[in-house]
Amino acid sequence: MANIASAKKRIRSTNRKTIVNTNRVSKIRTYERKVEEAITEGNHELAMSALKIVQPELMAGVNKGVIHKSTMSRKISRYNKRIKALQ
Repeated sequence: MANIASAKKRIRSTNRKTIVNTNRVSKIRTYERKVEEAITEGNHELAMSALKIVQPELMAGVNKGVIHKSTMSRKISRYNKRIKALQ
């Protein structure tokens, strides 16, 4: 356990940031799940609209530092490929 005041403060701030980042990742996963459901249903229009919603969320996750830029790029690319295959 930390005894120094700065270390105690660092623990508190880390806990706050962990909660915020967990919420951000959870939000992104929710939108990704909607894209996945639309793709498995075979609904092209719904999948495209869900993809247009998830793209800015993924980019925001990159800007906030909760996911890596390459991960975001790879996911969007794979979603696009699967949605195009629905046509």
